[in-house]
Amino acid sequence: MSNDHKIKGQKIHVLTLTPFYPSRKDERGGFVAEPLTEFGALGLESSVIAVRVLHKSRVLPSTTSPAATWVRYPVWPGNRGLASSGHALFSRIRGMVRRLHQERRIDVLHAHAPLPCGEAARLLSEDLGIPFVVTVHGLDAYFREQIGGRAGERCGKLCRQVYEQAARVICISEHVRQRVLERMPDFKKTEVVENGVDAGMFSPAKEVPSGQCIASVGSLIAIKGHDVTLRALRELKNEFADLRCRIVGEGVELGRLQGLARELGIAERVEFLGRRTRIEVAELLRDSMIFVLPSRYEGLGCVYLEAMATGIPAIACRGQGIGEVIRDGENGFLIAEQDWRALAGLLRTLIQRPELRHAIGVAARKTIVGEGLSGFTLLHQAKGLQSIYRDCRA
Repeated sequence: MSNDHKIKGQKIHVLTLTPFYPSRKDERGGFVAEPLTEFGALGLESSVIAVRVLHKSRVLPSTTSPAATWVRYPVWPGNRGLASSGHALFSRIRGMVRRLHQERRIDVLHAHAPLPCGEAARLLSEDLGIPFVVTVHGLDAYFREQIGGRAGERCGKLCRQVYEQAARVICISEHVRQRVLERMPDFKKTEVVENGVDAGMFSPAKEVPSGQCIASVGSLIAIKGHDVTLRALRELKNEFADLRCRIVGEGVELGRLQGLARELGIAERVEFLGRRTRIEVAELLRDSMIFVLPSRYEGLGCVYLEAMATGIPAIACRGQGIGEVIRDGENGFLIAEQDWRALAGLLRTLIQRPELRHAIGVAARKTIVGEGLSGFTLLHQAKGLQSIYRDCRA
């Protein structure tokens, strides 16, 4: 059906395929689910297939996110099965998508990540004649960091094939777009649509929080730089008796980080909170004076945007996608990787200067809420997607 035959005012039906989606016990994936809440007002109709490998346990659907059909598909465990995962997923959902397309014509397929969903969307596009777009969320655009050897080479070729056949490749930052273009320097079909924030949920505290609490949110893995935060805290422990750090996240580094905290003599200053709900994270940020995540590998980093939305200073590393949002010294701060001494000095200044914290926090919130087309709310994100869907629809 050509665009000339579209009924004026007809909604664009988008089918989202994603391995990232909130469930009842794990609310990660909000960066996919939350913008969907804005679709109806923008003339978009949404269907979602959330995918999960068969050898992992079933999930209970979220009661707060837009409804999704959860599908499990067979694939070899571990990274060795990734190259064939797109075909496996396509085989699993082909009939389901055909039936949906017959009931309510699908105008655009939107896949999140090139494997497995991007490859499945590419095959569905060929099968049904529906254009597809794919969002790249991280810096590992071709799975070079994740997978080595021949399997990695095969995954890289598949990613490139997905990008070449997609109507658009959506990147969450310019930093991510450059990673896509490293292997495809003449590619012209990329767009940047940054993730957005629920600025209502992540809103500033009504009163200045009491105490000296630093917050951090991120998986407990080496690239997140939690060790840098702990070393900076050790540097300040004798100057600020009430200084505390609360860290949200799970991961393989928990034991090592707990041991490091004991070694540095700050174990009683650090609280590892494990996984928390979105509402609990928002409350933690509102109850904190500063947010710190010296991560060394971020395509953008939604949690920085969430901290900024709550009106507290956010500290990140230079050279990451968030550097496109944070203007150092204006609406947040950027430090060099692994530079715990610089982080300690910055924390010292912010603790001692509440007026600076307030000014940076106000500027941060203003950056998120934005004016006109600029900003980083869910509506800004949804509008960016809407524009792409209109250009690409069948």
